[in-house]
Amino acid sequence: MKVFEATTLGGLELKNRIIMAPMTRSRAIDNIPNNLMKEYYSQRSSAGLILSEATAVSPNGTGYPRIPGAYTDEQIAGWKNIAKGIHNKGGKIFVQLFHTGRVSALLNLPKGAETIAPSVVPLREMEMYTDEEGMQPHDIPREMTLDDIEQVQQEYVTASIKLIEAGIDGIEVHAANGYLLEQFLDPKTNLRSDHYGGDYKKRARFVLETTQKVVQAIGADKTGIRFSPYGVVNGMTGDYEDIVELYTYLANELSKLNIAYIHIADQRSAMSAPEFATDIWKTIGDNFIGPMIGGGNVDSAMKAEKLLNDGYDLVYIGRPFIANPNLIEKLKNKKELVPFDPDLLYSPGPRGYTDWEN
Repeated sequence: MKVFEATTLGGLELKNRIIMAPMTRSRAIDNIPNNLMKEYYSQRSSAGLILSEATAVSPNGTGYPRIPGAYTDEQIAGWKNIAKGIHNKGGKIFVQLFHTGRVSALLNLPKGAETIAPSVVPLREMEMYTDEEGMQPHDIPREMTLDDIEQVQQEYVTASIKLIEAGIDGIEVHAANGYLLEQFLDPKTNLRSDHYGGDYKKRARFVLETTQKVVQAIGADKTGIRFSPYGVVNGMTGDYEDIVELYTYLANELSKLNIAYIHIADQRSAMSAPEFATDIWKTIGDNFIGPMIGGGNVDSAMKAEKLLNDGYDLVYIGRPFIANPNLIEKLKNKKELVPFDPDLLYSPGPRGYTDWEN
């Protein structure tokens, strides 16, 4: 089957076409990648490529409890250790970098940090978990100034450079799932009247500038990006008037940067998003010269193969990897998959994380 064949991504050799999807697991105590995380990722090194959980570029972008960062020397050392463990088992890893923007609670932020976003549009549709006081309202964000915008872009660049120097194979710019970059794209959360808000080209500017700066810093072959068109996670609109024009424009502009891939997050199954109003991923693929990663509800080699036959170049698989570290072998041999425990998805410690038997 094609899904188990070796391939390349940028200049990287992949032993198969299955990507381990980025999944928040909340094991980074004090936001520092640790040996438990090294064990977790190393266990899953048979994937063609591992995409790490979302990793904050700054204290302001941390948002959640116990998520890893890439803005201190200790955090970078932790990622270096993780990369070494994965490479020792023949695996490859891109770190997914993000900034939570308005998806944040003060109790989860390092001391002195604040919640910032494109506009003063708080997330009211849901609450945020904190270790100290349980569920809490999301913060009311401060609208970003032009200096803030430049600073956040530099934070992406600095984190990217340091991670590559630490041995990470590449960076995924997270412009999906309602976090800061998608907050700039969505007219519901971007009410700006300057050149970062308004029509779709202006709303896309922050994403494109940020990606371009990362490319200039580490190389196009080490830079990918993730989108979630029509997604509603974290209070996003889902569908809006110029969404097709927006993603067509993004695809064309990203082609000019020659980035390694575009990754389309399908939220319909795992996150109960509505059906796509259009074949948006095909629209993006038709306008992007480069590999496309897709997935969503994939738990068999046949489902993965279908996505490849439909036109994707690589297939991401998420939750089946949680309780099946040897997922590739199980898919090849059509073995039954172990179900994960949803109560242990975000809990600290090894239970439900590294304690699975092959």
